[in-house]
Amino acid sequence: MILRDGRTLRLRATVRADVPGLVSFFGALSPNSLYLRFHGVVSVDEALARQFVDLDGNERGSLVGVLADRVVCVGSWARLREPHTAEAAFVVADELQGQGIGTRLLERLAAVAAEVGIERFVAMVLPANAAMLGVFAGSGLELKRQLENGVFEIEFPIRPTAAYIERVDRRDHVSVVESLRSFFEPRSVAVIGASSRRGTIGGELFRNVLTGGFTGAAYPVNRKGEAVGGVRGYADLSEIPDPVDLAVICVPGEHVLPAAESALAAGVRALCVISAGFAEIGGEGRERQERLLAVVRAHGARLLGPNCLGIASAAVGLNATFAARPVPAGNIGFSSQSGALGLAFLEAAATRGLGLSSFVSIGNKADVSSNDLLEWWQDDETTDVVLLYLESFGNPRKFARVARRLARSKPILALKSGTTGSGARAASSHTAALAGSEAAVDALFHQAGVFRAATLEELLDATALLASQPLPRGRRVGVLTNAGGLGILCADACEAAGLELPTFSPETEAALRELLPAEASVANPIDMLGSARVVSYERALPILVADPRIDAVIVLFVPPVTAGGDEVATALDAALAAAPAEKPVLGVLLGATVGSANMARFDYPESAARALGRAADRAEWLRRPAGVGVDVDGVDVESARSVLDQAEEGWLTPAQARALLASFGIPVVDEQIAEDEDAAVTAADAFGYPVVVKSAVAGAHKTETGGVAVDVRDAHDVRDVVAQIGAPVLVQPFLRGGAELLAGIVQDPVFGPLVAFGPGGVYAELIGDAGFRIAPLTDADAAELVHSGKAGRLVAGFRGARPADAAALEDLVLRLSRLGEELPEIAELDLNPVIAGPDGCVAVDARVRLERAPREARAKTW
Repeated sequence: MILRDGRTLRLRATVRADVPGLVSFFGALSPNSLYLRFHGVVSVDEALARQFVDLDGNERGSLVGVLADRVVCVGSWARLREPHTAEAAFVVADELQGQGIGTRLLERLAAVAAEVGIERFVAMVLPANAAMLGVFAGSGLELKRQLENGVFEIEFPIRPTAAYIERVDRRDHVSVVESLRSFFEPRSVAVIGASSRRGTIGGELFRNVLTGGFTGAAYPVNRKGEAVGGVRGYADLSEIPDPVDLAVICVPGEHVLPAAESALAAGVRALCVISAGFAEIGGEGRERQERLLAVVRAHGARLLGPNCLGIASAAVGLNATFAARPVPAGNIGFSSQSGALGLAFLEAAATRGLGLSSFVSIGNKADVSSNDLLEWWQDDETTDVVLLYLESFGNPRKFARVARRLARSKPILALKSGTTGSGARAASSHTAALAGSEAAVDALFHQAGVFRAATLEELLDATALLASQPLPRGRRVGVLTNAGGLGILCADACEAAGLELPTFSPETEAALRELLPAEASVANPIDMLGSARVVSYERALPILVADPRIDAVIVLFVPPVTAGGDEVATALDAALAAAPAEKPVLGVLLGATVGSANMARFDYPESAARALGRAADRAEWLRRPAGVGVDVDGVDVESARSVLDQAEEGWLTPAQARALLASFGIPVVDEQIAEDEDAAVTAADAFGYPVVVKSAVAGAHKTETGGVAVDVRDAHDVRDVVAQIGAPVLVQPFLRGGAELLAGIVQDPVFGPLVAFGPGGVYAELIGDAGFRIAPLTDADAAELVHSGKAGRLVAGFRGARPADAAALEDLVLRLSRLGEELPEIAELDLNPVIAGPDGCVAVDARVRLERAPREARAKTW
């Protein structure tokens, strides 16, 4: 965990070997701290320490915080007679109190206890313990506090609510930003492995630091202590007389650990490891990387890399990369998980005139990740646009929350390659068949407001526009050209990008007719003809920009004999400077070589249109409600867990599936299980005809296997159907009318529960178009799922049908979201169809698969 001052603190379960350290820890506490923790005088000895070790993790559990091989905090919980309640307590070293350790420890105690079924904590706190009371009050948990016999009894549920998660994220933000300061604003940098020989990575990186205009002190470190680039060298970082904020390590992989230990022992808080030979090479490298991270954690520091290209920060003129070309300064923050792609982007950015506020190659991202960098760029005033190249996600839910917060103020563009591997899992339900790793990535980016580029070119195009132009207010585009064919191509590209070319206002048309020859077309796109001169562009553009029916302008130019590209570019730039536009202006000026300060430039009309479409997408996303977390009522998690405890892995029986759904308040159709033909007839008579008869075999795909008959109208037909399907069967009333929809959950191994909603019935997979969102859903996510795509058309009332109850459907997907969060062992849940009418909705078929997958421990919890 990261503390308020930016240091990291390692938390882990206590073990028997911790007894001496715990004795030292308790012995170093002040008498007052001991009294407040134990509510009286205690003897500090091994017997006291042994109370906190070798706990079973079910009835009792404890966590110890270690900093520089020294115990600095201990927290514990013990289950009470009420099995879902535990008493919690903790204590922090006196000199570290007030730095947020207690709050962080409480967060983790609650998370660990919740994994074994604890739902609420109780804490006994003396009134004099103001620090402890402050920790509880500031945690974000909903507290009940009462004073009895001179002791405050504090009780609170530990299930993370939306408000609690927001409070935790706020604390994370402050801590993470502070922990990264030494990377982005170092006052001094040491390059370990900086050779005096030209062509070596360490040597060239150090020279890049020198030539990049770094505002601080730079020190080369190599075995012989040789000078590099005219700067005095040192044989070991400990020999440097001044404090070092950032150490960049460029030695062979097997020598990285000693170099890191030396730097950390000297007080360095930020390490950037360029060296390869770690997790990317397999088992041995993975073990080496884990040892490196453990050393960094033990010293409360942060690690960038290993196996990375380095870091550049324009704020202090730092270029600690081994890129051949200087990193151009600007307003774009760029993180790349691939060094090679990072280099390619830097080359292309320089060619396009794009500048970076910072560039970070995260490599194997053993510690610092894109999530951390988003936190930094949120507060960084020099960054206006954020770019990410991602190959994998470490904590996608955290990414979603951080990115959604940042995207409200700064655009985020991502190029994502690879897949999560979830496609290799057998997809046995409609929901799972429609889902996949890319559905999860798309859902994640959509919810967070992240624009996903398909290619590096598209990433550069969108960046060029968003980094230099305002967002369009709408999708209406005016096109100005001197070549009719080029204008038609642009119009087609605009339509493909979701843009429109409206007619101009009468005032605009009149002004253009006065300016242009009679043969010119003043319709949209405007064709000024090949005879158009520089002055034609210079005067026409302001007219077009001023039209209230236009939200953006694309200017096209092909060099005729009457004008040159550079002349037109200069004139257009001057016109925009004289009358600044509050609308984006994009230029495709063939033959122009000069830059444009007031216009975004592109090579092709298709590129311009596609980038403008993405900018319009962002503007629309910003206009949508941000959404808030919703805690649905009528949920009985304990009953649901009881159902699963009694179930075997695989498909739940219809009775188990029904009980599970009922515990979350999910509406299901009435039904009875019949073991033979007579029981089926009795059930059908009770419901009244017509009825539906279907197989009661757990997990059966009923329509694919002939296991369902609808509109069964009499007892004779019921007997025939049961004989054909085979007992046992389910008998249900036959519901007429309403839209047939699909809703469900599928657990992605990386992203967690995905909630699906789309067209249902027997053609669900054929029609497709199911929407997916990553749980937990906000109210805005639920509304968007229900109202968008083909499902949204069905809900609204397709071809004269009455509209369905959208509020009931939104409630349904929110309940599925909660179910997926609370019960990660539900691998697939398929409600198909869900019949939605004007007065509610009901699931008429449910298939649920249970898979008790082992929990994966995270070394990093922020």
